[in-house]
Amino acid sequence: MTTTKRKVKSDIEIAQQSTLMPIIDIAKKIGLTEDDMESFGKYKGKISFEAIHRLKDHTQGKLILVTSINPTPAGEGKSTVTVGLGDALNQLNKKAIIAMREPSLGPTMGIKGGATGGGYSQVLPMEDINLHFTGDIHAISAANNALSALIDNHMHQGNELDIDQRRVVWKRAIDMNDRALRQIIVGLGGPVQGVPREDGFDITVASEIMAVLCLSQSIEELRSRLGKMVVAYNVSKQPVTVEDLGVEGALTLLLKDALKPNLVQTIEHSPALIHGGPFANIAHGCNSIMATKTALKLADYVVTESGFGADLGAEKFLNIKTRAADIAPDAIVLVATIRALKMHGGQGKDKLQTENLEALHRGLANLKKHMETLDQFNVPYVVAVNRFVTDSDHEIDTLMKWCENQSVKVSLTDVWAKGGQGGVDLAEKVLSEIEANKKEFTPLYELSDSLQLKIDTIAKKVYGAKEVDYTVKARKQLEQFEEQGWGVLPICMAKTQYSLSDDPSKLGRPEGFTITIRELKPKIGAGFIVALTGEVMTMPGLPKKPAAFGMNVDEAGRAIGLF
Repeated sequence: MTTTKRKVKSDIEIAQQSTLMPIIDIAKKIGLTEDDMESFGKYKGKISFEAIHRLKDHTQGKLILVTSINPTPAGEGKSTVTVGLGDALNQLNKKAIIAMREPSLGPTMGIKGGATGGGYSQVLPMEDINLHFTGDIHAISAANNALSALIDNHMHQGNELDIDQRRVVWKRAIDMNDRALRQIIVGLGGPVQGVPREDGFDITVASEIMAVLCLSQSIEELRSRLGKMVVAYNVSKQPVTVEDLGVEGALTLLLKDALKPNLVQTIEHSPALIHGGPFANIAHGCNSIMATKTALKLADYVVTESGFGADLGAEKFLNIKTRAADIAPDAIVLVATIRALKMHGGQGKDKLQTENLEALHRGLANLKKHMETLDQFNVPYVVAVNRFVTDSDHEIDTLMKWCENQSVKVSLTDVWAKGGQGGVDLAEKVLSEIEANKKEFTPLYELSDSLQLKIDTIAKKVYGAKEVDYTVKARKQLEQFEEQGWGVLPICMAKTQYSLSDDPSKLGRPEGFTITIRELKPKIGAGFIVALTGEVMTMPGLPKKPAAFGMNVDEAGRAIGLF
């Protein structure tokens, strides 16, 4: 076994030792002026609506989607590859912009970490982006909870809409993993305190308002989508919407600035739009359409990512976001690591530094399934092997030869250690695939298909399930939603990210399994129906030892322990 040992700095050390350019200089690199920017300090800014409107007739660039195999605790580095690929394209003198999601405080303080990349492929200022950034997620929390207050106030003040207090489906939200808030009782303390009822909290990134913001392309569309959100059912079991309450204008007011895309930069000063942050296991997992389309008008190539593996974020990008935005990817990058593949092949996390070709071979089944999934969408793709220092030469050679035997383009990337230079080979292969592409992107299902057929299609063709089982509640909801005219909407599956199945313990490529649909949730403002599988929750909990335990700040105000 051959391994290379190097003394490496932490992500935050690398970030804090990097030199940033003023954000206005980054804006000028992509054709924006100082008047086009609303600055948040020296290194962050929002692009104005006026600038976005001016760009609408510009030629659109090529879109590259980055996805991965099913994530493991070993790490895949999807965001790191996304940033590194954008930097590499710029090194090749291509005008490229990165478009990514905003991190949530819940995972940042919990176990997953942030979402700004790593090593020398990071977006900066990483401390700000991973914490409060420009306040977008806080604005979504405020709008979400304002709506909750207005619903409860409506019932308290006479309930003209005859809302059934047992059928309020709108939950409160907080941008933190807080299991104690999953189920609560509100309105206790007597008549002056409101109407007692069961309630609960979702993490903010699971709020429908987050999805609405990310799928809206203007203030007018934002207001319209907010108005369509179903918040409750009345005593006749008919849906009650935000528009029925008459508060869509107030919510839009709270969100008007959050709708503007945020501009930052990478360590190598590539422009990056970081905007919107829905989770991919419980929401649609893609950054905002506003950011993606703005980037496409400003650059020749845009590198964007979707959350978790191709079974979640990429499937939703390709079936939901493409339709809402009227865009299609020109190429896809499928990220894999030898460490993660060995975990999918049964090797324990504590033994990943040991060479194990047998575990690697077994784990390749997971990569193979995601390749088969991408084939169905008719988009060219390149496998990016994100290199770790513990990967042996034998393991690297085995994986590269396996990919070549599958007749798929593969690139060994080292962007964590080398930045854009470590992704040049990947960039060249992606460009080659785009140039040679004669395919026409095809979504997996038609919107005219029934809700059940859409769910069955995703479960069987993307996850590899043998059967799909529906609870009595879910079957009844299928009928009700079709009767409401919601059957034409796409499906947003809520499923564990760790497995192709709905059981997080089944790694690799499980076969012969059944996906259980326990409940459906109408997200009419977002424009999709959520299908909840297994035990996936919309409010995560913190681990036994949260990452927050290692965080602090020094006397100069600099963050400590933030990855």
